[in-house]
Amino acid sequence: MGGSYFQHEGAAVDYLCMPENPDFNYKYKDGVSTYRGYVFGAEYESQDNDVDIDQTYLDKDVPCAVCRIIGSTSILMIPGKTKCENSWSEQYSGYLMSGRYLHKAASQYICVDKDAEVIPGSSTPTDGVLVYPVEVRCGSLKCPPYSEGRELACVVCSK
Repeated sequence: MGGSYFQHEGAAVDYLCMPENPDFNYKYKDGVSTYRGYVFGAEYESQDNDVDIDQTYLDKDVPCAVCRIIGSTSILMIPGKTKCENSWSEQYSGYLMSGRYLHKAASQYICVDKDAEVIPGSSTPTDGVLVYPVEVRCGSLKCPPYSEGRELACVVCSK
């Protein structure tokens, strides 16, 4: 997975599914320019033994996942739920993750499988796109039923 650097103010918001073997157009210029957008690899930033997301994920690179269900017309990620509603089929459930609230770059909410995978051999903290568990903040989001500071679950459903 790839995206913008977590501290860049002009960052793109999308997370990207980056291929393992990229192709480049016939015309390109090597070297870093300040007149370009950038894309970086993604790392898990789970810390403090977050729920079931333990230290074994810290600084590990995030692989891309694509949800494809043959014959399905709708795929929906539902934050704050662990099961799909009646006529929907569960694809996986896990933890809601995003960038850290203090970082300058915008991010997206993503649902990371409770049995998250990592790219083998990755553990060097190079930063770039960083994904953290998301927790509840009470106010307009009412507590109860939510709980202040609790990590949110999520489920991906299809129909």
